[in-house]
Amino acid sequence: MDGRRHAWVGLLAALTVAAGGCPDTGRSGEGVAMPQLDLSAGPAAGPWTAPRPAPAPAPTGGDWADVRGSRRWRYIVVHHSATDSGNAAQFDRIHRAPPNGFDELGYHFVIDNGRGGPDGRVEVGSRWRKQKWGAHTGGTPNNAYNEHGIGICLVGDFRDAMPTRRQLASLRRLVRYLTERYDIPPDNVIGHCDAPNAATLCPGQTFHRYLVGDFRDDLRRYAAR
Repeated sequence: MDGRRHAWVGLLAALTVAAGGCPDTGRSGEGVAMPQLDLSAGPAAGPWTAPRPAPAPAPTGGDWADVRGSRRWRYIVVHHSATDSGNAAQFDRIHRAPPNGFDELGYHFVIDNGRGGPDGRVEVGSRWRKQKWGAHTGGTPNNAYNEHGIGICLVGDFRDAMPTRRQLASLRRLVRYLTERYDIPPDNVIGHCDAPNAATLCPGQTFHRYLVGDFRDDLRRYAAR
C-alpha cells in the first residue's frame, strides 16, 4: 500500500460507516457528514410514475468521453446526495472538511438537478480525470467497489422521489458510454446499498427500484442491439 493510501485507513477508521460520499438519513450514524445545502421548497415527493424521455444535455465542465486510461473498471456505483441541492464543488469541500478528511471529491461524476447547477449537467470529478480509485463505497482502500468502481452521484434525495427527467437522461447516456467503453455488464451497475456490507439506503428506495429494474433492462437492450 503506498503512502497516499495508507493515510486513508486512519481517517476512515473513525467513521461508523465510511461511505465516501452520500449520507443516508434513514439510519443514524451512517455515511459522511454532509449537511443539507438548501432547504428551500422543492418538488413535492409522491408516488413515482415512469418518467417520459427527455433529451440529455451535453456534458459541461469537461468531456468525460475524452478521458482515456488503463484502470480496470468493473462496476458502476450509483448514489444520491441525500440533499435538496448541491454540485461537485460543494461536495468536494464537504468531503475534504472534518470529520471526513478526504483528499478530494469521493465521486467520479456528479449529475446536477438544477439547484446548484443546470438540471442534468454531468460534472466530471478530478478522480475521473486522473483515473483514480474512488472513495464512495466505504472501506477505502481495500474495497473492489472503490478500487474498480466508478462512482456517480445524482443530486437529490430519492427515498420517496425520483431524479429529474434530465438527470435520468444524462445518467442513461453516461452509463451507456461507460458500460460499452469498459465492458461493464449491466448487472454490475448497482446502487450503493447493493455493495457488500454497505449499511445504507443510498441511492434511496424509490430510485433504487428503478435502477435495478427498468434502468438495467434498458442497459441490457442497449448491449444486445
